Amino acid sequence: MMGRMLSQPVLPLLLAGAEEVAPGVGLAAPQIGVPLRLAVIDVDDKITVIVNPEIVKRVGEIELDEGCLSVRGFWGRLNRAEKVSVKALDRHGKELRIRDAEGLFAQALQHEIDHLDGHLYIDRMDTLDKLQRSEPLRKREADARQARRDAGLEDDEEEDEHEHMEVD
Repeated sequence: MMGRMLSQPVLPLLLAGAEEVAPGVGLAAPQIGVPLRLAVIDVDDKITVIVNPEIVKRVGEIELDEGCLSVRGFWGRLNRAEKVSVKALDRHGKELRIRDAEGLFAQALQHEIDHLDGHLYIDRMDTLDKLQRSEPLRKREADARQARRDAGLEDDEEEDEHEHMEVD
């Protein structure tokens, strides 16, 4: 029964979202408004679907850079377990055990399970003072000015005045 539930229509939506909407490594159902404990992870060209996942073992600790589609334009450093073991169901409703996942796969498992538990990576950061912009503020401002100029909303004189302002 679980397999039929997932294949129509939630799983295709998540798979499409993971591949097209989200240029990241994973997508949790709540991120696209689906209230299920289901996530899709795509690491090393292998798609893993986890349903009702639970981290049953954590080993070590490592500081990692992490970003998220739910907090667009930013990334931060946080601590995650170096290795994790996860108990879940697969896309067909069969028990799935992932033992001692490490690297990007371990990070993605923890990140997506956090989403299913109602947490974002910024909740795990010691301080938001360490949150970084994904691209420099100056580039974003320059792109915004160019867009305004292209739309005829800003003339070159205004740009020249702003060009000399320092923004940090």
